[in-house]
Amino acid sequence: MSAAISVTDVTVRYGEVHALDDVTLQVPAGAVTGLIGMNGSGKSTLFKSIAGLVRPQAGTVLLEGATPAAARRRGLLGYVPQSEDVDWAFPVSVRDVVTMGRYGHLGPLRRARREDRAAVDEALERVDLTALADRQIGQLSGGQRKRAFVARGIAQDAGILLLDEPFAGVDKASEALIVRLLRDLAAAGRTVLVSTHDLHALPTLADRAVLLQQRVVFEGPVAEALKPEQLAKAFGLDIA
Repeated sequence: MSAAISVTDVTVRYGEVHALDDVTLQVPAGAVTGLIGMNGSGKSTLFKSIAGLVRPQAGTVLLEGATPAAARRRGLLGYVPQSEDVDWAFPVSVRDVVTMGRYGHLGPLRRARREDRAAVDEALERVDLTALADRQIGQLSGGQRKRAFVARGIAQDAGILLLDEPFAGVDKASEALIVRLLRDLAAAGRTVLVSTHDLHALPTLADRAVLLQQRVVFEGPVAEALKPEQLAKAFGLDIA
C-alpha cells in the first residue's frame, strides 16, 4: 500500500519539553492505522503536526505529497480532535458542525447548494444523527458528539481522516458505529489514522499499528504490536 501520510524526522518541543523526537512513519492509503501510546507520549502533538496546527522544529510532513496547509486548502484532511479541544457551548447545531465539512466545496458566496445539503444529510444518516440535526452540539452525549465530527469528515469527502481519541467517554453503541464507519471508509479508499487506548478492540479497528513514546518504537501489523515485548517499549513496562 502506498503512503498517504509521510512523517519524516519530525521533532516538536514545547520549551524544554520534547513532545516528539525524530518521528518517522508512513501511514498507508486505504487502511485504518491505530496510534497507541500512554498519556504524554506525543499522540495529540503528532496529530496536530500532521494537521498543520503545530509547526515542528525539524522534519517534514506530507499528505499525498502536499504540505498540511495545502492539503487543508484542498479539503483533503478531516480532523476529529479530542473533546477538550472543542467549545461545546458555542451556539451551533449538529447540522452546522457537519456543514462545516463542506466549506471547501462551497462557491464564492459560501452558500450551501443542493449537493452540499445532500452530502450533509447523507453524513448525518450514516452516523445515525438525523433526528438530532437541529440540536445544539453541546447538548449531545459524548458518543453523539464524536459521531457528529466523524460526519463532518464524511461530508467533507476528505481522503485522510485523523481521529484523536474518538472512543474516550463514548458509549459502546457509538464506539461500534464509529468503528464500522471507519472500516467502511478505509474499504472505500480513505486513509484513517486513529489514536486509542482500547488495546482489546485494536484488532477489530485497525489494519496496522504505530506505538509511540515521543518517537516511533514500533510500526507494523496489529498482532505484532500487541506482543508484550512491543507494548513494553510504548508503556515503559518491564516484562522480565
